[in-house]
Amino acid sequence: MSRPEEVIAAAVRDKGSVLLATHFNPDGDALGSLLGLAEILEGMGKRVVCYLEEPVSPLYRFLPGCAQVQTDIELVMDFAVQAGGDLLFICLDCGDEQRLGKHSGALTTIHPMAVIDHHQGNTGFGDLMWVEKHRSSTGEMVFDLAVLLDAEISTKAAECLYAALVTDTGSFQYEATSHHTFTVAGELIRRGVRPDAIANNLYNTSTLGRLRLMQEVLATLEMYDRDRIAVIRVTQNMLDRTFTTMEDTEYFINFPRAVRSVRVAVFLKEVDRSLVSVSLRAKGQCDVSVIAAHFGGGGHRNASGFRIRDLSLDAVRDRILPLLLQEMRV
Repeated sequence: MSRPEEVIAAAVRDKGSVLLATHFNPDGDALGSLLGLAEILEGMGKRVVCYLEEPVSPLYRFLPGCAQVQTDIELVMDFAVQAGGDLLFICLDCGDEQRLGKHSGALTTIHPMAVIDHHQGNTGFGDLMWVEKHRSSTGEMVFDLAVLLDAEISTKAAECLYAALVTDTGSFQYEATSHHTFTVAGELIRRGVRPDAIANNLYNTSTLGRLRLMQEVLATLEMYDRDRIAVIRVTQNMLDRTFTTMEDTEYFINFPRAVRSVRVAVFLKEVDRSLVSVSLRAKGQCDVSVIAAHFGGGGHRNASGFRIRDLSLDAVRDRILPLLLQEMRV
């Protein structure tokens, strides 16, 4: 029996057109995998369209290929219709169909759909599935797919995949970082990646507004359970006062997580007046993906999230805390 990655590689070789998509509010791994694979497939002579629900966040616009991202679902569906039976749809770094966003219903009518993912809570959707939950990142898997295809990995593709590795491993700090992760990173550097340039773009391009927003967010810090649980929050009023957007909160959760006593950090984000987004980051044995799944979300043992409607930030916090306390005592 063929391995899942071999089945997907065969499907890639067989099709002349490929549609790529990832989850809404994409992080560095999602975007790096999307753009890196697009560059690789175009190098193979494929016709490629990359779909995102919204334009690429300013934080990641340094990645090569951002300009080619398509946000118009009608144009994407037209591409699929015109390609007909010569199309492969690849969904990257996405744990379930709903994570494709508001147009998931239309996108999931496209077949065959291949799924390449490493999320612990992956629901097993798609026609062709390659899900390895122990992997550091989807970007690592895309690199392996390119090797399997004997495809060229250009410097542009390597930069995207390296950004995927760096962001989803917390700069190679997280538990899923493996010997193979460093081997892949080394191969990407050999193909022209400058780690200092990627790190500078990811972590050293803050605006004054973002700094002021960070000051306000960290001032909301609440500690629970003998300082083992840290909770921070951001509101729309904070964003308005500092002339920032929700994208500017990227990496803020790492500050409370870094406190020595903290085992779980919780970031409550007021996306709008009726929607709260929650990010969970853990250290040690606490599996926050269990908490996220309870609310219909997902992710990894140490990094997960979910969204919830029609509750205040305080109400969401009060629902999460008892579940966290229970999980930490299991």
